[in-house]
Amino acid sequence: MKNQAYEEIVYSINIYDIQNVAKQFLGRHLNREELLLVKDSIGDYIDWFQSIENAIQFMVFNKQKQ
Repeated sequence: MKNQAYEEIVYSINIYDIQNVAKQFLGRHLNREELLLVKDSIGDYIDWFQSIENAIQFMVFNKQKQ
């Protein structure tokens, strides 16, 4: 049996987030086809390891130094 604590979602991006960025960047919302393309590839552009490492450094490591 898997530990449910390891299954908890820590961060997620929803369609509203994507459309909000599109509106700011393009001046419009994405159409259905564009949204599908972005949705399917967005994970390829997020450096998850670096994001987690940064959070550990700033929230844990630096706190221990204080």
